[in-house]
Amino acid sequence: MLTTPASTLRFHRLLLTGAAGYLGRELRPRLKAYCDVLRLSDRADLSPAIEGEEVQITALENKDQVLDLLHQVSAVVHLGGVSTEQPWEMVLASNIAGMVNLYEAARLQGVKRIVFASSNHVTGFYRQDEVVNTRMSPKPDGFYGLSKAFGEDVAQMYWDRWGIETVSIRIGSSTPEPKDRRMLATWLSHDDLERLVVAALTAPIVGHSIIYGMSDNQTTWWDNTHAKHIGYRPLDSSDGFRPAVEARQQTIDQHDPAAIYQGGAFVKATPHG
Repeated sequence: MLTTPASTLRFHRLLLTGAAGYLGRELRPRLKAYCDVLRLSDRADLSPAIEGEEVQITALENKDQVLDLLHQVSAVVHLGGVSTEQPWEMVLASNIAGMVNLYEAARLQGVKRIVFASSNHVTGFYRQDEVVNTRMSPKPDGFYGLSKAFGEDVAQMYWDRWGIETVSIRIGSSTPEPKDRRMLATWLSHDDLERLVVAALTAPIVGHSIIYGMSDNQTTWWDNTHAKHIGYRPLDSSDGFRPAVEARQQTIDQHDPAAIYQGGAFVKATPHG
């Protein structure tokens, strides 16, 4: 965890959705440094609120609950929804209907800045021998990636029509350390995740901007040239883990779609399984 806040800017009430998820649990103690009140939501049970926190159980597909959730909120970090490949009905409820409900609530409640946890799986069917920038067409690798591409379009429309600013973060692999050779390219440290979210919250003007969430890795498939105005500078790198990762995974099956495409195992995931 960062020892000092990366920004002196503070929000009165910051909302973190998906707070019971893996990255939500990681960001919960970190985001408190940037706000007076941190409102936490999820559809699952959350640990009790501590001083300076509010806990609100919310189903994203319930528009009335979401409207209440955004009452008196200064900005939103939206991690909520399905985060893996799942049957369409689950994705539809949380990631499609839920996304529209969130932005409608933001419009009605006057919220003007959202940080949206998109995903690298929006472009998962680009090959690993390609470098993708944020203005290239989506190539989602499943229902999950498709829903995140839809979410980015929702963010764009609400910026164009109603002036709600969004930074859509196409998160890579945010884990304590990279687990395999694919993650040497996609890895995002937890400290860099915090730096990126804070930059997305505090950049002066973002409109609707897309940025890939990655650390300063030697190997990368993603080009953030068009997102430099966000001011994100990663300080960590997967390179220190490279010898151990390569020792564990000495060969790669060149015929395996997970080794050919950037989405990795997601390109083979069975949504109806």
